[in-house]
Amino acid sequence: MSDEFDPADHAQTAHDSLEAGKSHALQAAEELRTAATQKAQQLRDAALDRTQRLKSVATERAEQFREVAGERWDETRTQIDDLKIEGERYVRENPAKAVLIALGVGFVIGRIIR
Repeated sequence: MSDEFDPADHAQTAHDSLEAGKSHALQAAEELRTAATQKAQQLRDAALDRTQRLKSVATERAEQFREVAGERWDETRTQIDDLKIEGERYVRENPAKAVLIALGVGFVIGRIIR
């Protein structure tokens, strides 16, 4: 009677199926772990690349700003020097008028402060 139910055969078949499923699950988990690791590395690389590009752009913009600010500062200093020279020339040419203007300005400022 070979058609008889043999619990040992069924148990072995179930055990073999379970082992095959376990092996397949472990292989799938390993493949998933590998894919996740690769994706994480790709994301890190992309983030690093983007960070480096942003740093480069920021450095370039900061340098441009520094140059423009330096040029504006030089222009402002030149204008202040020109105003000083012009003021000194005006006072030399019109000393009485300059003293009266200074007294008037001082009087107005004194009134505002009180």
